[in-house]
Amino acid sequence: MSLDRRAELGEFLRSRRARLSPEEVGLPDYGNRRRVPGLRREELAMVAGVSVDHYVRLEQGRTLHFSESVLDAVAQALRLNPVEREHLYRLARPWSGAEPPAEQQVRPGLRTLLDAAADVPAYIVGRGTTVLAWNALAAALITDFGALPPRERNLARLVFLDEGMRELYEDWAAKAADVVAYLRLDIARNPGDAGIAALIDELSTEPEFHKLWEQHELKDKTHGRYVYLHPVVGRLDLGFETLRLPDDLDQALIMHTTEPDSPSATALRLLATWARTSGPAPADSLLG
Repeated sequence: MSLDRRAELGEFLRSRRARLSPEEVGLPDYGNRRRVPGLRREELAMVAGVSVDHYVRLEQGRTLHFSESVLDAVAQALRLNPVEREHLYRLARPWSGAEPPAEQQVRPGLRTLLDAAADVPAYIVGRGTTVLAWNALAAALITDFGALPPRERNLARLVFLDEGMRELYEDWAAKAADVVAYLRLDIARNPGDAGIAALIDELSTEPEFHKLWEQHELKDKTHGRYVYLHPVVGRLDLGFETLRLPDDLDQALIMHTTEPDSPSATALRLLATWARTSGPAPADSLLG
């Protein structure tokens, strides 16, 4: 699929209207007389203080030349969070048509940071959740990336197509939702990336992915935590932090953390020992 910006804009706005009730925005509720969930277009336009025709043209994507004041008013009326607000602005503005380079090369600065992160699982993710580089602990924790063909070194593909991932994450459903929400954000940032479009086409044949995709949720990868159920060392409750370079937002260094002296810290040390003795081969020769 290629991103149809007008269709995406309309579906996004409709999904956000549907999650608001009239009572939430100070309007009367007509109960069973309502035939659509959430706010009607006319109600949203009233709350935003824009004409109904103006809002309808926005939702139908008739033009991608809306003033900042209109977008601000609609974003406020829909109670969009900062990520959703940025998404709205991106979809409602003309796209330059420039396509990103097909090949992604690891930034030297991120490579240096990755090499220095030997004591925690760390990896570099590019466009479309492609894993570009990793250290030995990341391979030991998640999967042996080096044993996979390059096309399969992709977090979204692994989460939905690798049965082992369903057992690795204690809350696989939450991980899957996060991945889909990030992919939707990523293709809007890179509408000309054929690789992301092909990945979404492939995964859309999976019912669980398709259901999540239709929800139009958005989530950037910043920080958080996941609980892993590792087959060798057991349960690891790990936080993660994301580092992006200001001049290259398409690549991110993901580093896992754990509380000092916690059971997860002990399990992580055991994982490091296992990685050195019996785990995946060192990935140094595979980074690139």
